[in-house]
Amino acid sequence: MSFVSFEQAGHASYGVWVNEDTWLQVPQAFQAQYPDLKAVIAADKLDELAALTRQAGQSVQASQATLLPVVPNPGKIFCVGLNYKSHVAETKRADSAYPSIFTRFADSLSAHNAPMPRPNETQRFDFEGELAVIIGKGGRHITQAHAMAHIAGYACFNDGTARDWQRHTHQWIPGKNFPLTGPLGPFMATTQEIPDVNQLMLETRLNGEVMQHASLADLIFTLPVIIEYISGFTPLSPGDVIATGTPGGVGDRREPPVYMTAGDVVEIEITGLGTLRNRIVQAASQE
Repeated sequence: MSFVSFEQAGHASYGVWVNEDTWLQVPQAFQAQYPDLKAVIAADKLDELAALTRQAGQSVQASQATLLPVVPNPGKIFCVGLNYKSHVAETKRADSAYPSIFTRFADSLSAHNAPMPRPNETQRFDFEGELAVIIGKGGRHITQAHAMAHIAGYACFNDGTARDWQRHTHQWIPGKNFPLTGPLGPFMATTQEIPDVNQLMLETRLNGEVMQHASLADLIFTLPVIIEYISGFTPLSPGDVIATGTPGGVGDRREPPVYMTAGDVVEIEITGLGTLRNRIVQAASQE
């Protein structure tokens, strides 16, 4: 099954994805016990959520509600840099023995079909299509052999990046955390729906033109390696998000560079995970 989080009439809820236009809302009694999708994941109740919602969930039309990031409130968001050979090559960086990890904040996340604000502070707003992993079972010092059992599901992610701010210093965090620049969605598909991520293809399109196209089998550091490494220095918790890296083809490394501007439409499509679509808007001016 695939799950969504959304807001309707000012009330945050969640449920089951049917298609682009229709979702099923969780029964109220279930949400009273598990207030959000992260709580359902933590309680290992996704199967129960699916069964109850299919049986008694109310239909919600996309015209009547607004999607939220599929996990609106992750405790931690980790991103892996330089995790495809094609991207390492275009950046002209040396190979690394360990995953390159940086963090995002929850308020930098956004949702499918939400306006994606181009920060006024940047001249180089770039796209990065990625596979996001949502942690199901938390833990510390998770071994590679057990890592896949700690995953609840997967979603598309766009690691929108202010390249100039990313390069102010060797620390990437400023360029990766402008508000609402990290769309996550449109839904989370469970590991039952996606039994082998190596079979997935990722494609990023800007105004319909293919910018990135790669197999998830091309990851340098696999999901078990990433989970083992991250859980080696900090506990992972249910609902935590790991963005696993972007392939070659980013706008910043093209000749000439291609950056996102107001009016552009960016799409991240991954096999079995739908298409994450956002229109770029100019961020509101700050007084």
